[in-house]
Amino acid sequence: MNAEFPKAAPGQVVGLLGGSFDPPHAGHQHISREAMKRFGLGRVWWLVSPGNPLKAEGPAPLSQRMAACRALVTHPRIDVTDFEVHVGTRYTAATLEALFHRYPRQRFVWLMGADNLAQFHRWDRWEWIMENIPVGVIARPGDRIRARLSPAAKRFDRYRIKGRHSVTLARAEAPAWCFINAPMLDISSTRIRAAGQWNR
Repeated sequence: MNAEFPKAAPGQVVGLLGGSFDPPHAGHQHISREAMKRFGLGRVWWLVSPGNPLKAEGPAPLSQRMAACRALVTHPRIDVTDFEVHVGTRYTAATLEALFHRYPRQRFVWLMGADNLAQFHRWDRWEWIMENIPVGVIARPGDRIRARLSPAAKRFDRYRIKGRHSVTLARAEAPAWCFINAPMLDISSTRIRAAGQWNR
């Protein structure tokens, strides 16, 4: 399998949206567009993972998910990549180390939904992640309070950028994170699978 890594102009700030994308849906595009606008990002890369270490059941084949992502994406500044499978990483911290090595002149911002912030303390080397890359958190329906009270939010509270200054996150030095409330689409991959609209 030949690797086709995404490209970006030197110094351009790239938002990283990782996940299984099992399946990708309009909500992923919506989050990406909101992140570009609110956090001052030049591009967003979808990092389609081989699998989620926190989930017991494996996702659909990577080739199926990659094809679905590419068929869905319509925004010219959103790129789809299977970077992790080519560098052999499964955990976000290791993936970020590989990205920093491959793109030494690039600025990155890690993007996640508020549901992920609520359980972020369960991630491998989560404190290292917060200390080495700015993090943009986009609220999803029902996750705001739990995320704000999470161990990660409390541990790094003094590094939080207020939502009204969210556009400064792109140029902030880590640790720095920002929590924004954005109009959200009430849609999820779990719900799509439950409705039988995605076959693994």
